[in-house]
Amino acid sequence: MRVLTADLRAAAELLRTATDVTLLAHVNPDADALGSALALGLALRRRGATVRVSFGPPAEVPETLRVLDVAGLVVPADEVPENPKLLVALDTASAARLGWLENRVATSGQVLVIDHHASNTRFGTHHVVDDTAEATAVLVLAVLDELGEQLDADIARCLYVGLATDTSSFRRATPRTHEIAARLIEAGADPGLMTLLDAHPFAWLPMLGRVLARAVLEPDEAGGLGFVHTSVHRDDMAGVRLEEVESVVDVLRTTVEAEVALVLKEMTPGEWTGSLRARSAVDVRAVAVALGGGGHRLAAGFTTTGTVDEVTQRVRVVLRKSVPT
Repeated sequence: MRVLTADLRAAAELLRTATDVTLLAHVNPDADALGSALALGLALRRRGATVRVSFGPPAEVPETLRVLDVAGLVVPADEVPENPKLLVALDTASAARLGWLENRVATSGQVLVIDHHASNTRFGTHHVVDDTAEATAVLVLAVLDELGEQLDADIARCLYVGLATDTSSFRRATPRTHEIAARLIEAGADPGLMTLLDAHPFAWLPMLGRVLARAVLEPDEAGGLGFVHTSVHRDDMAGVRLEEVESVVDVLRTTVEAEVALVLKEMTPGEWTGSLRARSAVDVRAVAVALGGGGHRLAAGFTTTGTVDEVTQRVRVVLRKSVPT
């Protein structure tokens, strides 16, 4: 990591004296966002601070991640104080990504941002931001080390799932990544927990079948490296959880003939969130940023309006500019 030692020290000093802390994950939190918030929250509660973790939307913790909140730290968005004494935003590149709770940034006394997105806007008063970190969980671990906090099984579990998911189950790992994972396992994290996070109800199968049936492969796009895309409509989402919808891109991205995969999800009529994935050669973060979103080089997203065809065409156009033939 290249995060500055001075930033870590400032963050640790801020947290060391905190008595009331609100930790926020981004909207539709994934394992890295929520796991990082809960891990830091557990450590701060152990130090005697009053701690709450929240996000929004959605209104509830995604079912697959509920196992992480062993201490009941998560509270609904409407229970977050109007003027938090100390706000910590985790895995969040901009204040807008806090959704319902974006306004708490302006009303908080101090705001610590812990994040690993290159597109981070540094919207806080204090920052631990490093886009070379594999996951925000890695930066939280560095903050805990600076605080002198010991890992226990509950904290290690939260950090492990964040690290594992943000490295695509260690497919994008470095030797250091495995060293961190080993440390977390030694502290009590159970790698077998990942099988629970990957589990799906039966309703996922027919939904996936319908969505994949409308997938289109365009081998000449993305600079001739291939582009595969599909869409998930409101009707497809009936009876399945949001995490089932979000998992579609991980299936589509396995297409051998395509460097870039896109899944469009209809959140409200005419409004789509797009999930982009790349194998290795294309920077989909640049594509997402051009469309008003952000993310990482090989995994990014955006939100926009229009028809499926209109949005897909916008992605094609940006890809053609980003990856010339």
